Amino acid sequence: MTRSADSRSSGSAAAASALPTAYPSAVPVLTDGVVTLRALRRKDADLLVELANDEEVLRWTTIPRPYRKADGLRRVAAVREMWEDPHADRVWAIDWTDTEGTTRFAGQVDLRPRAGRTAEIGYVLHPAARGEGIMARAVRLVAQHGFAEGIGSGPLTRIHWSAVVGNFPSRRVAWACGFAFHGTIPQSGPGYPGPDGEVVVRDHWYASLSPHAAMVPATAWLDIPVLEANGIRLRPWRDGDADTTEPLANPSHHMPLGSAPDDLTFEHWLLVRRERAAAGEGIAWCIADERTDAALGAVMVFAHGAPISEPGAEIGYFLYPSARGRGVATAAGDLAVEYAFTPRHEGGLGLSRLSAITASDNIASNSVLERLGFVRWGVEHATDRLPDGTWADAYHWELLREHR
Repeated sequence: MTRSADSRSSGSAAAASALPTAYPSAVPVLTDGVVTLRALRRKDADLLVELANDEEVLRWTTIPRPYRKADGLRRVAAVREMWEDPHADRVWAIDWTDTEGTTRFAGQVDLRPRAGRTAEIGYVLHPAARGEGIMARAVRLVAQHGFAEGIGSGPLTRIHWSAVVGNFPSRRVAWACGFAFHGTIPQSGPGYPGPDGEVVVRDHWYASLSPHAAMVPATAWLDIPVLEANGIRLRPWRDGDADTTEPLANPSHHMPLGSAPDDLTFEHWLLVRRERAAAGEGIAWCIADERTDAALGAVMVFAHGAPISEPGAEIGYFLYPSARGRGVATAAGDLAVEYAFTPRHEGGLGLSRLSAITASDNIASNSVLERLGFVRWGVEHATDRLPDGTWADAYHWELLREHR
């Protein structure tokens, strides 16, 4: 809901409407009872400094660095000038009430007018307010205000969002508010300071929100649970796992191109798997040793180009050579299958069917599926090209929850 910070009497409203409203009274106060958006004040300058020098903020934004109190005071003055211009950016400070009833500063959110009646949204969250759902609440308030009141020329018809590829916290806020994702544009958006002072133009994600959107997630965001049994652990992949990759030494037709990383492709491989989880399209676990936590391979449950949904999805896996021959793939597959078949209300994926495809001569992988209870239901003839120019068959497998 919204409420105006300006409280004029009805008798003077007509005369006052012809005059510019002074800051901060010009700033509409927006609140949902937990989060309140208000005018940025001089006393916020120290908190702006804390926010701006946070490691994550520096990583993903073009904010001046180092950021000092003078920068915070200049920001407050600039925001004041923006609100005096009916066509300039609209910037709010964010307050939130914690579980003890204390009001705390949480960051900033803004609408930046663009061509037509569109705008771009931006936001930055103070470290102390993270993990509370604060920014999604703030974005919904600003979007509702923008679609109702607009900036200068009338109600907005669309709000755009963008973020540097890899900024999953920002993407999660947009996802939570129902933004429709449109894709990635390489080397787009503003220039960022590089390690040697040069300007670096980075890849950006893009999404938008229409006035008719429900402002709730359109798909699931698949968080990756940690599962343990039989001496192994399934966990999310980490950036540092790049140091433990091994050449798979498999025939090329045993694994689809790009499905397993090496030390040169790991960063991109992991980004794609994280993007698929954010889109609800798949979970890629790192298979780790339960004692050392060292990466041993991967097991994945996924759909092709769409969110995972009933009745089923596909399972895939690979092991590094040093982990083979000791039952690791079977143990990992058993955990993944159990999670896939666990009902959604119990925290699983709620599927009733899993499928798999293997090369007919991949004896090790075929044996894993047989031990997991999969049934081979079909043969796809002459589908895998071999190095000598001949073609080999592929096997199709399935496992039903009722047969588990």
